Amino acid sequence: MTADRVFLVLGATGNQGGAVARALLGNGRRVRAFVRDPHTAAAAELARLGAELVTGDLDRARSLRAAARRVHGIFSVQAVDPADPRPETEVRQGKSVIDAAVAEGVGHVIYSSIAAYRSGVPHFDTKTVIEQYLDTAGLPATVVRPVFFMENWRYLLAKPDNGVRVGTVPLDPDTRLQMVAATDIGRIVADAFERPGEYIGEKLEIAGDELTVRQIAAACTEADGVPTRVERPDRLPPAVADMFAWLDEHGYRTDITALRRRFPQLLTFETWLRTEARPAPARTGTAS
Repeated sequence: MTADRVFLVLGATGNQGGAVARALLGNGRRVRAFVRDPHTAAAAELARLGAELVTGDLDRARSLRAAARRVHGIFSVQAVDPADPRPETEVRQGKSVIDAAVAEGVGHVIYSSIAAYRSGVPHFDTKTVIEQYLDTAGLPATVVRPVFFMENWRYLLAKPDNGVRVGTVPLDPDTRLQMVAATDIGRIVADAFERPGEYIGEKLEIAGDELTVRQIAAACTEADGVPTRVERPDRLPPAVADMFAWLDEHGYRTDITALRRRFPQLLTFETWLRTEARPAPARTGTAS
């Protein structure tokens, strides 16, 4: 691959976009990081690592197209707050990215969707709509479909109080939950940009581990010695309740064994706790 090719990373200060930007920079690639606020700590860290920061808004087609000019690849992800998902906005933004890529003749678009289909969860099903739009655009494209982020546990588990950590999660203790680390999404997306011939046209579900909620709590206890338990909350915003009801009743069904044969570096939850878990920053939204 030509060393001077530029890759535009959307959501560059978020979980997925940040992981993709860091993986590309680690491979010696040029990264154009699309950010709303270049003065955040996350944006400053990307700049320190060598990324070019471009300020823009996914609702402003002109700024998006300017950011896409003369780039070889785009990683597209739209930030979503599960408590207030705004599906029309997500679909509009996702389509705008594709339109900009078509207009600028981008060589490879990688869209981050979700490993759920016809779930009935509004901010899951929006991603299917965007995928379908991408399918008709005629672009060289790859779709990655991650499952539940391991990073979500930074928010779902409270800080220890009186020597005990209690999380509020609306799942049965024996519900099996597939999870993936953002780092692994970043590695796989970066690899897809490096080796497009192996990925263009692919729709790839990504998961690294599967544990029950009870096992997740036990793993947290084992990781730092703080007794951890999970309780159901009394109330939830409707969209969040729908999401967890789907996870409880259906859940993700990615073939992790097959994935590990292809990507042996995929992190288990135990490894993620040991190497990557850290306190949560202020939350402004999540990609999935």
